[in-house]
Amino acid sequence: MTLHILHIEDEPDIRQIAEFALEEDFRLTQCASGDEALERAPELAPDLILLDVMMPGMDGPTTLQRLRQLPHLAHTPVIFMTAKVQPKECEQLEATGALGVISKPFDPMRLGDEIRALLGHSAA
Repeated sequence: MTLHILHIEDEPDIRQIAEFALEEDFRLTQCASGDEALERAPELAPDLILLDVMMPGMDGPTTLQRLRQLPHLAHTPVIFMTAKVQPKECEQLEATGALGVISKPFDPMRLGDEIRALLGHSAA
């Protein structure tokens, strides 16, 4: 079974790189904002949410809080992506229930492995 990832990221370049990095091993649905993710969420059943922290309008933590109000997404694992990876910031993000934080810029060749590691799967 192919893991379905909902990727929420406002930067088109980062969405494109993530798509390139993940499209072979995962099924990917991308949204350009928290608002778009909330609009599309009722039709989506991702296995994982990959969520940018800093976005205009609704930031990542707020987006996650709103997605968690939807019963079918209440327990979906989430991984944040951010350039702000100071220990205190990572602790705050993990306190929201996130599995972890992937730093940006990320290595496209390793992104899938990082996701698998955070999910507890082997990198095979």
